[in-house]
Amino acid sequence: MRKSIFGLLIITLLLSACVKKPPSDVNNICHIFKQYPSWYRNAKDVEHRWMVPVSVQMAIIHQESKFDGAARPPPTKLFGFIPWTRPSSAYGYTQALRDTWADYYQNYGNLFTTRDDFGSAVDFIGWYVNQTHKRTGIPRNDAFRLYLAYHEGIGGYEHQSYRHKNWLVNVAHKVKKRADTYRAQLAMCHSK
Repeated sequence: MRKSIFGLLIITLLLSACVKKPPSDVNNICHIFKQYPSWYRNAKDVEHRWMVPVSVQMAIIHQESKFDGAARPPPTKLFGFIPWTRPSSAYGYTQALRDTWADYYQNYGNLFTTRDDFGSAVDFIGWYVNQTHKRTGIPRNDAFRLYLAYHEGIGGYEHQSYRHKNWLVNVAHKVKKRADTYRAQLAMCHSK
């Protein structure tokens, strides 16, 4: 079923005007969910649908955008100082590339699915992690390896393109640590 490009454009423009500002404390998951309670419901729905822990979803989004729904890579510079084109089509909470988002949208999206909508973003993470798990066998709670596959693409992960990128391995360790921290914090806010 073909979706109306014009309708999608209108909805995207309307929803883009409603992008929430990043949480005031992106380092504490309890504070994030206290500020945006609907985000907790969205993340829990994804945990049930795709079996991806809330802490892993949130750690990936923290790394990709620090919860800025309008995040984009900085533009390249022409002649070293004139802002020019962006290095990729990455956008939104997940920094999903346009083509990868289109694959997700084609199979699971609706008119309200946009890269700058938090509910859509966490569902995208769940879908991507599930695809990664099915293809590579990486457990859905292994934030380190899942982030490597998220950053490099599943094929890139399978070809171990990260092996010569020490900076990326270090970032994946940070994502794992953040997921562990978020998981512990979440247990504390549940107990309160």
